[in-house]
Amino acid sequence: MAIVRPFRALRPDAGKVSAVASVPYDVVNTAEARALAAGNPYSLLHITRPDIDLPDDTPPDADLQYQTARTNLERLIHEAPLTTDPQASFFVYRLVMQGRAQTGIVGVCAVDDYDRDVIRKHEKTRPDKEDDRTRHLLALGVQVEPVFLAYRDAPALDELVARASADVPLYDFMAPDGIQHTIWRMTDTAAVSAAFADIPALYVADGHHRSASASRARAALRNQDANPTDDAPYNFFLAVLFPASQLQILPYHRVVTDLAHHTPDAFLATLRATFASCPATPNPTTQGKFSVYCAGAWHSFHFHPVDGADPLAGLDVSRLQYQVLQPLLGIADPRTDKRLDFVGGIRGTAELERRVNEGRAAAAFSLYPTGLDDLFAVSDQGLVMPPKSTWFEPKLRSGLLMYALQA
Repeated sequence: MAIVRPFRALRPDAGKVSAVASVPYDVVNTAEARALAAGNPYSLLHITRPDIDLPDDTPPDADLQYQTARTNLERLIHEAPLTTDPQASFFVYRLVMQGRAQTGIVGVCAVDDYDRDVIRKHEKTRPDKEDDRTRHLLALGVQVEPVFLAYRDAPALDELVARASADVPLYDFMAPDGIQHTIWRMTDTAAVSAAFADIPALYVADGHHRSASASRARAALRNQDANPTDDAPYNFFLAVLFPASQLQILPYHRVVTDLAHHTPDAFLATLRATFASCPATPNPTTQGKFSVYCAGAWHSFHFHPVDGADPLAGLDVSRLQYQVLQPLLGIADPRTDKRLDFVGGIRGTAELERRVNEGRAAAAFSLYPTGLDDLFAVSDQGLVMPPKSTWFEPKLRSGLLMYALQA
């Protein structure tokens, strides 16, 4: 059973929510974050990305980064202002992108569920990113960005969401990227918790480092607590939970800076000799195909068949790694090899072409998106996908609802 509870939200006034709300910290670089926050002192990016307010030569792990984040949060609390709800609630959060809606429930999940794999993962975390988010969370004492979780559809929760979303929303605004964000308060908290208790597993869709940092922060705070209790706020972390049928996964593409010992023509000749070709298209039309942009043109191929009983081997991201990147280009570890980079599907194949045409990459690989059933199958077996296997879109906005780790 999954433990999901209501919480007392720290949140902005409706008149300031669109100014506070920001994209997740890890989908933009420093320059992009600075541009998004320019002229807006309320943007949560001043807290999630304190580097935008510091000199460029400030080390990313400098104490000043976390001190600045805390100072900026305190300023936002007073100036926005941010206030804490007097009562604990669940919330409904709906995002609409290009006419397509997905609606989830905002609550807090048990760190114990994360630690004992009731909340299941599909990616490894990087120690440096875990360290960063743990220090950031402990410095703030507030979780300002939720973890994005998925669950297999539950009619009881669908009914509760429909009932709440028929009421007047707390927030309803369109972000600069054209995505509509709407939030309602849910009143029947006992029913929501009970419905989640019937769900055997939750799945991290996006936010592996945020959930891992919540676990590490809980351990640190509990060690400092003279009278730790199971109900202490630090035992939970903020999440938005979505039914699987409403979610959309976009592909996560790859680019390589060089072709090892191959010239572009020789590399393409090797691909033609190794894989069956198919009509060239920037976006593969089905699972089991991949496309390559090299030497100014697209080329498409079929992967070799794999053992259908192995959910990990059957992923196209796995097949690209073990059939192309490792044997042909010598990229043995996709997590650490600096010759390999990743491009989220929201940027489109035009971004792949641009990088190659500008000489920033030697070749780009376009993939068919990983399916949610694949994510569930891999997670249920305790396996780990290659890095950057899934790109969920639309992204949650940070700063709409926040959660204090200490009362």
